[in-house]
Amino acid sequence: MSTPEAQAIQPSTPTGPMIRTLMGIAMLSGFLVVLTYQLTKPIIAENQRRAIEAAVFQVIPGAVARRDFLVTESAVTAVTPDAPTEGILVYAGYDQQGNLKGVAAKAGAQGYADMIHLLYGYDPDCECIRGIKVLKLAETPGLGDKIITDANFVANFDALEAKLNASGDKLANAIVTVKAGTKQHPWEIDAISGATISSQAVGKALNQSTQLLLPQLMPHIDVIRNAPPPPSEPETPDSGTQ
Repeated sequence: MSTPEAQAIQPSTPTGPMIRTLMGIAMLSGFLVVLTYQLTKPIIAENQRRAIEAAVFQVIPGAVARRDFLVTESAVTAVTPDAPTEGILVYAGYDQQGNLKGVAAKAGAQGYADMIHLLYGYDPDCECIRGIKVLKLAETPGLGDKIITDANFVANFDALEAKLNASGDKLANAIVTVKAGTKQHPWEIDAISGATISSQAVGKALNQSTQLLLPQLMPHIDVIRNAPPPPSEPETPDSGTQ
């Protein structure tokens, strides 16, 4: 049995050096996290830029050149190094003759597993969406990712109606996703059986984006239509970003 005298002479653990060591490890770990973020940030940004550049020409049929614009309630302004940065960023696509073929914009909504981010192409002549490209997806393989691979679902966006109402302040008919096989109207999206949530997310993303963008864009569409397009450029290979 231990005595009070034996307990009194037991060595104590030196807490000072231990605390300093832990603080040093924590500071080093934090520094490495920040350093890694700073080093990879430009690489990630460049990969995203290339993915979007490739996607623009996929969602705007016939486009071979691109110019970027910022859309606000009062104006549409070409993106330049010294231009304001506020507004909705859109990508205008032109053919070889400089004719406007469409405008691409980003959209996103919550899917089954995570946010679904996509780019869509809008044709102001037919007032319809001509194509979509999924930029980021974390849905269940073989189910949710059918929004990329299912031909019937992709066909919804050959000419998905997105017309403004008479007053021009919202869509005449909201874009909605309906049960597979029940589509009756050009503004409806036929869902995929077994991937209803992902299908609905695409419809929600497109509806939210066009309801906000088009009332601001369409009154100034001639600014984009008459802007001098950049020189024709070759289509960037698909980066494979989903």
